[in-house]
Amino acid sequence: MPTSRRWRKNQNKTRPKHGKKVNPNKSAQNRKISIAIGIVAVAAVAILVFYVLSSGLLFGTPSNNTPDWSLYNGAKVRLTTSMGNITLQLRTDKPITTSNFLNLTSLGLYDNTVFHRVIAGFMIQGGGIENVAIPNIPDEIGTYNHNYNSTVAMANTGAADSASSQFFINVDDNNNLYDEFDKSYTVFGRVIDGMEAVMKISQVPTTNEKPNQDVTLIKAEILP
Repeated sequence: MPTSRRWRKNQNKTRPKHGKKVNPNKSAQNRKISIAIGIVAVAAVAILVFYVLSSGLLFGTPSNNTPDWSLYNGAKVRLTTSMGNITLQLRTDKPITTSNFLNLTSLGLYDNTVFHRVIAGFMIQGGGIENVAIPNIPDEIGTYNHNYNSTVAMANTGAADSASSQFFINVDDNNNLYDEFDKSYTVFGRVIDGMEAVMKISQVPTTNEKPNQDVTLIKAEILP
């Protein structure tokens, strides 16, 4: 028996779209679940981004080895070289190493020496004092000793407590070079001005790591 047009029209108003029955309570519940999932997803992404940035996965710097330049708050030393001036600032928590470096500087023993070992992308090394016996000093590795780019460390013979006068300036983040690197060389200062001169020295032509032409440390002086 055919129904009236008005009845069919009223019936159509109550039909859910696509022929599916709609439960308002369930729909609201689904929305709450979707919102909760969205919040959890955003939080998870935020945590992941924080971990990646803090762990240094993008930039190669471990999260627990971020440079703390506030440690470098001691005396300043200017190195006048044949390729430009370099200003160092020393650490106060490495008293033996720092005092030794300042003493050699004040005696003028670094004057007219050369950077005798240069390795591009690694470091430049100088401070070889000839005809003067320089006593060895004990290592001061400590708990925060990282060979970051621009830091200055004492060279040694490879044995413990064998550093004397020679030092090197890192031209890359060498703190993860190998497991024992930071445990072997006392980091006692950093370059605060003149890193462009350091980089120029690191790029000079060499033979067996020795510059083909002398790169001279003309004068080292303690700044007021």
